[in-house]
Amino acid sequence: MQHHAHKVVFLDRFAIRATLRPLRFDHTWVEYPTTAPEDVIERLAGATIALTNRVRFDASVLAELPALRLIAVAATGYECIDIEACRAAGVTVCNVRDWSTPAVAEHTFAMILALRRELLEYRAAVAAGEWAQSHFYGLLRDPLPPGLAGASLAIIGYGALGRRLATLGEAFGMTVLIADHKGAAPRAGRVSFVEALARADVLCVACPKLPQTTNLVGAAELASMKPTAVVINTARGGIVDEAALAAALRDGRIAGAGVDSLSEEPPRHGNPLLDIDAPNLIVTPHMAFASDHTLAALAEQLLGNVEAFVAGTPRNVVT
Repeated sequence: MQHHAHKVVFLDRFAIRATLRPLRFDHTWVEYPTTAPEDVIERLAGATIALTNRVRFDASVLAELPALRLIAVAATGYECIDIEACRAAGVTVCNVRDWSTPAVAEHTFAMILALRRELLEYRAAVAAGEWAQSHFYGLLRDPLPPGLAGASLAIIGYGALGRRLATLGEAFGMTVLIADHKGAAPRAGRVSFVEALARADVLCVACPKLPQTTNLVGAAELASMKPTAVVINTARGGIVDEAALAAALRDGRIAGAGVDSLSEEPPRHGNPLLDIDAPNLIVTPHMAFASDHTLAALAEQLLGNVEAFVAGTPRNVVT
């Protein structure tokens, strides 16, 4: 792309809690904390480059933005962007990759440990005075908490996050099972999707949200799991059927769940998982990615993506 003054607009800067250095090319910069759908076209008038975290782009929006050449997504997931429409309009889309893996993996194992070691139950027991009334120095509840050593960790999705979860699982002495695609014969080093669910003591969802992964784990899949298993979804909301997961928790068909993302965010219209107040369910508000280190890495990669595009060497292009 030729080097001339660009108009760069960041539509939802508030989502990125990190310092952004100046771009290293001639440009004007405009940013907004958030942008409502009805304001997108007006705010991007004349813009050549749009930065966004979760603002939606479809053919009708792109038709009103003839100057637009790049949408730089400040996230790994790009489900808010109609990629086919962008391709038809000659708009390049790039995303950031492998930036949040350390924080999300830590958050995942924080949830696993809290649930398997029953930290919330024991904290509630102490608060209720049960320890003060104990007949010996400690307090134990039946059945005893299951550990991680020797337990099976099944992972759905084997990208950067899945690989890091596997490494952490092995460090805890877990048996790691990498699930192959649903319905596919397992490749070397993997197990079938059905076997992964059946053997899992801990099931971690680490795959992208795509049409084929929506409700990938539903009522039938949850029913096939051990009643002592826990399910962790730190990927995207809706990969695990939330109504089915809530029902499985209420009916005791699984032992616990940890969720960091919901199918509607923010959940202004409620969610079945938010109706449960129980120590075997942990819901966090899509913040597993957040740490000072990871957001600084995201910011630098995002700006680098924009600079690479302007220099004529686009990178991290979504195909």
